[in-house]
Amino acid sequence: MPETSKTTMLERITVIAERAAKREGLEVWDVEVSGAGRGRVVRIYVDKPEGVTLDDCELISQQVGTVLDVEDVIPGQQYRLEISSPGVERRLLKLEHFARYTGEKVRLALREPIDNRRRWEGTLRGVEDGIILLEAAGGEPLRLRMQQIEKANLKFEW
Repeated sequence: MPETSKTTMLERITVIAERAAKREGLEVWDVEVSGAGRGRVVRIYVDKPEGVTLDDCELISQQVGTVLDVEDVIPGQQYRLEISSPGVERRLLKLEHFARYTGEKVRLALREPIDNRRRWEGTLRGVEDGIILLEAAGGEPLRLRMQQIEKANLKFEW
């Protein structure tokens, strides 16, 4: 499938998921589409302040699945739809996610090294003017732009 078609499909799925989630008091955290043909998987991660229940996931699955099929969003309608919580070590994908978890521990992988390191852990200190503020494990302050971050996750202390 050409990249533009996959991007358009992802955008349509995201709009459908956000509409359903909003009606139910949920937030769409992320949407992923992987695979092709019979192996295609559509994953939608939803969240709410008090936590996501199995009933929430089931309800969103029914609503989104119905619309995806009726609007023929996925070619051939061969896909597996998965709805879940982003989890306690959730990926941080937007500036809003970083701002929401100020004070929490995170694990980052950078696209390019800083001080010869691509992997960092520390505490989020906030977001200022589009810059993510991180206090690294040794107390070292880092100022990062979203474009510098390859992957970021909350780090749950077990």
